[in-house]
Amino acid sequence: LITYLVGKGVYDWDKAQMGWLIGIPVLTGSLMRLPIGILTDKYGGRIVYSTLLIVSAVPMFLVSYADSFIGFLLAGLGFGLAGASFAVGIAFTSIWFEKKHQGTALGIFGAGNAGAAITSMLAPLMLKSLTNDGVDIEGWRTLPQIYAVVLAVTGVLFYLFTHSRKVEGHEGYTLGQRLAPLRNMRVWRFGLYYFLVFGGFVALAQWLIPYYVNVYTMTVATAGMMAAIFSLPSGVIRAFGGWMSDRIGARSVMYE
Repeated sequence: LITYLVGKGVYDWDKAQMGWLIGIPVLTGSLMRLPIGILTDKYGGRIVYSTLLIVSAVPMFLVSYADSFIGFLLAGLGFGLAGASFAVGIAFTSIWFEKKHQGTALGIFGAGNAGAAITSMLAPLMLKSLTNDGVDIEGWRTLPQIYAVVLAVTGVLFYLFTHSRKVEGHEGYTLGQRLAPLRNMRVWRFGLYYFLVFGGFVALAQWLIPYYVNVYTMTVATAGMMAAIFSLPSGVIRAFGGWMSDRIGARSVMYE
């Protein structure tokens, strides 16, 4: 959306400002994963996931009213909360399976990351249709409203069609007890791996569309298709990677 609006001359933002607007939602989602994960352990994934999606829908809807750099920045900070849903999902998914099957289950859950690739393909086409190929440029404001409705509806459906389940034996845990894993160096080490590997992947995936548009003068739709080709396999391979982790261990898979 940001690349499209700048490309159409609706806003005159430089590349640094575009980078902030594209990256801020990812940053919010990353920083909120720890507190959201703690809430998931305490209250269960059903209520936390549903609430998170519905709450995220509000700033997503407000994007349609944004008309300045600060407006888009604040809205991005808000709907970036949706990124923390990954922490809820892995916690909620894993408790339904024995350890020997958790890798496969989490891999299948993680394959949902392919949704980002689908957005890269479909959002530019939706923008083209909503704006009548740029003739009615203000039609872009319908796009975040559609996404907001999808978020809210998904949150309601998730609540209605899932069951509550929390980590056993954690009732009455204090905040200090829930933060105890942070004293384990292994947690920080794996976090560093994740930061470097997946962080680099997300950064590149986020920047590919404006890169293709600015460097190769592609249309946003074509750039979205190219970006999807890059990011779609990551979702598909996650299920296989999880299955491999169950078979030979996560450490061996990481090194491979």
